[in-house]
Amino acid sequence: MTRTRTRTGSSTRSARRPTARRSARTALAVAIAVAATVLTGCAPQGATVLDTAAPVRLTMWSGQSDEAAKLLQGLVDEYEDAHPNVTIDMSSGASSTDELLQKLAASFAGNDSPDISYTFGSWASQLERSGRTLDLRAEAEDPDTHWDEFSPAARGTAQPTGRKVIGFPAVVDNISLFYNKTVFDAAGEPYPTADWDWSDFRRAAKALTDRDSQTFGYGYSVSGSEETTWQMWPHLWQNGGSILSEDGEHAAFDSEAGVDALSFMRSMAVTDRSVYLDQTDTKFAQLFESDRVGMITSGPWELSALKTAGTSYGVVRLPGTDGDHQTVSGPDLWTLFDNHDVNRAYWAKDFTKWLTAPAQDERFNVAVGNLPLRSSEADSPAFRKQVAALPGLDVIQANSANAKQVRPTLPGYNGLSEAFGDAVSRVLQGEGEPAEALRQATVVADKALRQG
Repeated sequence: MTRTRTRTGSSTRSARRPTARRSARTALAVAIAVAATVLTGCAPQGATVLDTAAPVRLTMWSGQSDEAAKLLQGLVDEYEDAHPNVTIDMSSGASSTDELLQKLAASFAGNDSPDISYTFGSWASQLERSGRTLDLRAEAEDPDTHWDEFSPAARGTAQPTGRKVIGFPAVVDNISLFYNKTVFDAAGEPYPTADWDWSDFRRAAKALTDRDSQTFGYGYSVSGSEETTWQMWPHLWQNGGSILSEDGEHAAFDSEAGVDALSFMRSMAVTDRSVYLDQTDTKFAQLFESDRVGMITSGPWELSALKTAGTSYGVVRLPGTDGDHQTVSGPDLWTLFDNHDVNRAYWAKDFTKWLTAPAQDERFNVAVGNLPLRSSEADSPAFRKQVAALPGLDVIQANSANAKQVRPTLPGYNGLSEAFGDAVSRVLQGEGEPAEALRQATVVADKALRQG
């Protein structure tokens, strides 16, 4: 089983691309709708009075394989040893993480849900709407949980509508600016700094571009996928824009901020011709690794590939707008489900809180090369060891503080993403003007939001 394009052998998101989620969101919308029809059915009733000494058997779908699954099983065994009355039956849950959504829908219909499941963050709103999740607000508010150590984006994903907290963060990431030192040195350009704004970025990309050697200053996906879309969200946010209206019912990217953001990227792609426009989502990273692209915006999943390729690189936070260096993040969750048994609910919450505590997270996420879940882990020996193996990981971790907004998790986001991604793709390839492209995309996006 694999998560997505995994380079490290782990099926956690150490090598995740966001494109694999689009079909998952569409399928989940259907799955949850089907599940909702059985909510009034008869669910088996378990314990109604808490007895923490009673034997309990939990089911956990990990969404993991290979190294990550072995590490996680070791932690499960450790927890069981410390709590002899608790048995946790852990499995991957499905042959791929994407397929967990169909399994969850079937479990809803059969009133036999797992107690804990790894879920993509993009499913969060729909899972809450299913009515099948537990509410962890009390755990999140408990000072001993240190909920504020999770990034704002991770906390927001776990509480998608601002009401129920449906789980704990499982994997976090963000995109930062990667620069190829070989390309910069060849052009005699100074390396990017954490204080760069986008004008610095544009100037450098233009200076790095060399037609004779087919070297480009920047690489960007124009496939129209979520890779195209989510790379633009920081530009929109830094300009003061929003993806959705305040009530969440309409697209809001057709704004002055949206036009400014897209116009800036168009100026680089069409006017300066300093951008490698990638139709595949993957080639721009490969060209960066082979010293043909000077800069990309990517995440921790890229570091192992750079190490393997022997690329000389550096990492800084994204360039900013008036001092705003916001980035985008796509956290995933350990989502907890209600099986109408207070003992199972108690131990599912306790185990997941324990699993995501620093001491355990360092032996899971950090051990496989992911970002640590919590800010308090930044100075831990375990994380410093990974930083030595994967330079730049510490910069990306610190950049989590700039992941201040939540990428939407509502059902219609799939259609919104497609509409916006298509508009960006066409404009960057010289087909149309930003204002009109965004206006047209809004019509399509609003229809998708209405249909859910």
